[in-house]
Amino acid sequence: MQVLKFGGTSVGTPENIQIVKEIVFEKAQKDQVIVVVSAFRGITSKLIDCGKLAASGNSDYEQLLTEIKNQHLQTAKKLLSGDAQPALNTSLKSLLNELEDILRGVFLIKEVSVQTMDRISCFGEVLSAEIISTYFRQSEKSTFLLNPKDFIKTDSLFGRANVNFNLTNQLIAENISNSFKISVCPGFLAANASGRTTTLGRGGSDYTAAILAAALDAPELEIWTDVSGMMTANPSYVKNAYTIEEIGYDEAMELTHFGAKVLYPPSIQPVLKKGIPILIKNTLKKEDKGTRIAEKSVSNEQMISGLSCIEDIALLNLNGSGMVGIPYFSHRLFETLSDAKVSVILITQASSEHSICVAISQEDVEVAKAAVEEHFQHELSQQLINPLEVEKDLSIVALVGANMKNQIGTSGKMLSILGSNGVNIKAIAQGSSEKNISVVIEKKQIKKSLNALHESFFLSDNKRVNLFIAGTGNVGKALLQQLKKQQTFLNEKHHIDLRITGIANSKRMYFDEEGLDINKPMDKLLSSEKTMHIDSFIDEMVSMNLRNSIFIDNTAHKVIANTYQKILANTISVVTPNKIACTGPFTQYKKLKNTALRFKSNFLFETNVGAGLPIINTLNDLIKSGDEILEIEAVLSGSLNFIFNNYDGQSKSFAEIIAQAKEEGYTEPDPRLDLSGSDVMRKILILLRESGLETEMDDIESVPFIPKECMDAPSVDDFFKLVSKHEAHFKQMINEAKAAGKKLKYVARFKDGKAQTGLQQIAPGTPLYNLEGKDNIVLFTTKRYPDQPLVVKGAGAGAEVTASGIFGDIMRIANTF
Repeated sequence: MQVLKFGGTSVGTPENIQIVKEIVFEKAQKDQVIVVVSAFRGITSKLIDCGKLAASGNSDYEQLLTEIKNQHLQTAKKLLSGDAQPALNTSLKSLLNELEDILRGVFLIKEVSVQTMDRISCFGEVLSAEIISTYFRQSEKSTFLLNPKDFIKTDSLFGRANVNFNLTNQLIAENISNSFKISVCPGFLAANASGRTTTLGRGGSDYTAAILAAALDAPELEIWTDVSGMMTANPSYVKNAYTIEEIGYDEAMELTHFGAKVLYPPSIQPVLKKGIPILIKNTLKKEDKGTRIAEKSVSNEQMISGLSCIEDIALLNLNGSGMVGIPYFSHRLFETLSDAKVSVILITQASSEHSICVAISQEDVEVAKAAVEEHFQHELSQQLINPLEVEKDLSIVALVGANMKNQIGTSGKMLSILGSNGVNIKAIAQGSSEKNISVVIEKKQIKKSLNALHESFFLSDNKRVNLFIAGTGNVGKALLQQLKKQQTFLNEKHHIDLRITGIANSKRMYFDEEGLDINKPMDKLLSSEKTMHIDSFIDEMVSMNLRNSIFIDNTAHKVIANTYQKILANTISVVTPNKIACTGPFTQYKKLKNTALRFKSNFLFETNVGAGLPIINTLNDLIKSGDEILEIEAVLSGSLNFIFNNYDGQSKSFAEIIAQAKEEGYTEPDPRLDLSGSDVMRKILILLRESGLETEMDDIESVPFIPKECMDAPSVDDFFKLVSKHEAHFKQMINEAKAAGKKLKYVARFKDGKAQTGLQQIAPGTPLYNLEGKDNIVLFTTKRYPDQPLVVKGAGAGAEVTASGIFGDIMRIANTF
């Protein structure tokens, strides 16, 4: 005897019912088949709504009832032809008239009991089975319609009755005939000892099928639904979720209890006792293998079998000094909730006995709160316990796997992954069986949590990193080109999937949760999207709530720099060449660093000092390893180094060299920003702060070399004219250096607690003397390197170099996720 169950979606349309027929008739060629069917999709909910509307005296139930009638009659019309159709219509109308009479009675007395609601809600299965059995009988005369009230017997707990298995198994043996090739049975409903209709709980059609399979010793129970088996995670949240081919009973029960809706949890129990495997199959993709649930999972190498979640959870927290050492306190709480018909989903209690926390369905909060406060009224009035704390809008995420048992580090890994993505854990529970680790989190964090965990436990070789980029100027364009060039390589060789999920220029912004096509021109993507405003950009980025997120600021705007703290506080890392945030007041700099630590985000700004040179990274390694900075000597302006390496006082004027540097992209659009030395001051300030010194910009002495008249020019054009006018001043500087056999370099120096920047004559034989082109150089004299300083040298200016430094910071963060 084969037992097959088809869910609401599987029988939801005439076309789907035709597919069901094909599956059943193919099975019937091998052995007898019992087909358990659900109500058409959505019908049970409509029936319950009808009952509630009628009980409230709302005549709108009649319109909903008409929809139910029409759906069934139209389905029958499409499926059947000839003499069978009128006969079926008569049966359907008789059932529908009975339903109408019950609802009319409810409407008149404006009251509906749990018993009456059971009668109303099961009509969907009865109507579905009537249509399907008649449709099958057209092609296979040996088709019989079963009435589960004849053989599934329960107690009188209406709404979710308990099965009397001894009597039920006996009656199934007596009532199920071997003379029919196909038997169709409505699921969900049963009867008590008096013959009154009861139901087995929402999803009870699975239970009906399991009861039959166990009683008849079926070789396997097949559950046909709208998905291809149990998934590693909810595919509506995790697009990379895949079907679990083999899973144990215990693991399946854990997953179904914690929200995996493929299977109704009680369904496993009857077949588990008999060791009957369950096969979950997809009606619309019958060729898919599906999931096999059996005594032991064949796949013993996989530590984690799946992830699941329960939404709309609330926490009740009862605490107070009066609970410590008092017997039966927990017992009283649970008994109170039980009496109020409130199911407890998760429990945590401190070893001090000072508090106990339970997770319940959010819809039960008001009932639970009232019951607990009433029961503990004395303790509350005497202040032995604190007022009951209620927290809503939560969810439970569960990590399930039989092979977690005795596996070191699973809980730690789970908590670390969630923590690194800014997911705050409200409560945690792990059973002694070690098959389930459950955490309570904010509901809005479900998607991020499931994706981060799924990626780490199931797809650990493919880490997705989400990039949000502000600024598509020279540096931004260079970064996009580098990302485009390296994307495939990083995916294949380093298993890092970099995706740009948000991008903006000064006017427009664009978002795509799945990652925009990096091969498309950014100008076209940004041409028709939302107007760019940094607050709106951040709100969108935060609301997307994606795991492993990095914000990249390619601008030099103060307004954007002022948003870093908000971004970091949302556990979104920040990478930037923008120096403003790190060179403001020390308190603000420290606040940003502390915010990043607190919220487990990263704040990297390597390009603030040496573009692509690993200057800050090298300095950080020295400090973290216990070294101490004694002296810093550096050429930190690639543009100034380019200018003084190319100015000889003869071939080109100083103004022409500055113009060349500007044209080749080594200076800011206004070269005075470079020539003033303020940029170098900011760079040495950052190095001093990263060395652990509490330094402000005013603590750095700067010696100017450009005449004040030039720096005060009203425009850039006027500046160039005035520089040309002062050519003799610049010739004198270069000639004095040549006469001494030295070169001019703009140097930043820190020694004996003092910092200074300015133009210096550099003698031959020193590292700074031979610095060519736009290169930068930094010499760190430390306790570990007291005689020969540690030298970092290389290209320190240009969009390509800066972009490569940003890319390096992105990869440093990606490797920490």
